[in-house]
Amino acid sequence: MKTPCQRIESSIIKKFRKEIWRPFVRGMQEFQMVKAGDRVAVCISGGKDSMLLAKCMQEILRHGNVEFELKFLVMDPGYHPDNRRMIEENARLMEIPIEIMESDIFDAVVDVEDNPCYLCARMRRGFLYANAKRLGCNKIALGHHFNDVVETTLMGILYGGQFNTMMPKLHSTNFPGMELIRPLYYVREEDILAWKDYNGLRFLQCACRFTEQIAKERAAAGDAANAADIVHTSKRQEVKELIAALKRTNPSVENNILKSAENVNLDICLGYVSGGVRHHFMDRYETGSGT
Repeated sequence: MKTPCQRIESSIIKKFRKEIWRPFVRGMQEFQMVKAGDRVAVCISGGKDSMLLAKCMQEILRHGNVEFELKFLVMDPGYHPDNRRMIEENARLMEIPIEIMESDIFDAVVDVEDNPCYLCARMRRGFLYANAKRLGCNKIALGHHFNDVVETTLMGILYGGQFNTMMPKLHSTNFPGMELIRPLYYVREEDILAWKDYNGLRFLQCACRFTEQIAKERAAAGDAANAADIVHTSKRQEVKELIAALKRTNPSVENNILKSAENVNLDICLGYVSGGVRHHFMDRYETGSGT
């Protein structure tokens, strides 16, 4: 008789082998995310993505051929007690040995009017790097998935006027010797949701005080329908809906967006930035080297 945790683990390897396990392993191998001797801090927010990431990392350590270590970090930036309890209960159910780090980040950004989400994200990332390094880790793993990558790429074009993408791994500029890795790079959100529902799991969606306050205000104003889904108003959600609409006539649109980041032709670009230096096609055109 399998335990609940064993059933969850088995579903990743067997039931969702094609949808989750193989794309996860592909990303790990293609981008050489983990090497022998690494100590990786898996950063858990309590959402579906980071909890799945934790289980995938446990499984590849158990079944893979690379010797490395894992730490599972949960940063409590000031969660409501019910949200923290949910994280702890899921960790026990899934047998993930989490270490909870206390912080007051929510308090620090609650009164910030100009872009509090950006500040909160930066502070949380710095906190995780610092604590991972303190624990002797040389890498942190985040739960960004395929859809995050594609949406970020398109958001940069539509709202930022730039072409860039979410990279599978990065060297930290503020913490020398530390790297960030994204092992779910090729795993699609729809498959993560299917895995969650198959196992009857319930995770945090958004525990931010800022969105909680908006939800309360909407509920008080009688807008109960949207009170619990604040992300519906975000630019990322707009892009998500745009991609869904495009997929109805072009099922390959997501793959093509990501593939475009692998097929950048600098010979026919108006300009590009490399090493912090901006280049314009006219610089080469006047010398006869442009197209």
